[in-house]
Amino acid sequence: MIKNLLISLFISSLLVSSSYAAGSSDSGSSKTKTKYDMAVTHIKAAKNFEKKDKPDKAKKSYLKAQKLLVQSNKNFPNKADTLNYLGFTTRKLGDFENGEKFYLQGLKIDPKHTGINEYLGELYVATNRHNLAVERLEVLKDCNCKEYDQLKAVIAGEKSKY
Repeated sequence: MIKNLLISLFISSLLVSSSYAAGSSDSGSSKTKTKYDMAVTHIKAAKNFEKKDKPDKAKKSYLKAQKLLVQSNKNFPNKADTLNYLGFTTRKLGDFENGEKFYLQGLKIDPKHTGINEYLGELYVATNRHNLAVERLEVLKDCNCKEYDQLKAVIAGEKSKY
């Protein structure tokens, strides 16, 4: 009887530990890379490809990142960082309209999000809406952050708007 009980407890503990190991990694509690983390890695790679003037490789990396971000957003919606990068990758792939939608969704969650405000401002410059870009810059003016300087340079025409 005790032997059967011990065997049952042992099997139960194996099943419980296996189910924890198979849990979702986008929750942030796991040491494995989340879909969001993998997307950020692809975005960094894409930016490096752009610096090396390899637009085809950059586009492939942005596409991979975008797919991972869409999955992450489905599993864990309403994360401003995810929406920021969804807007960014979508914009980088040439879809300004949907990129803007993601940015605006993110701003509803976090109106002072520095990344969203910078990237949305860049989108506004790219789509010839200078006044809206200046509004994003105004939101960033007190942040004491690189995003303010980068958007200011884009608005001034000192840096690429894309």
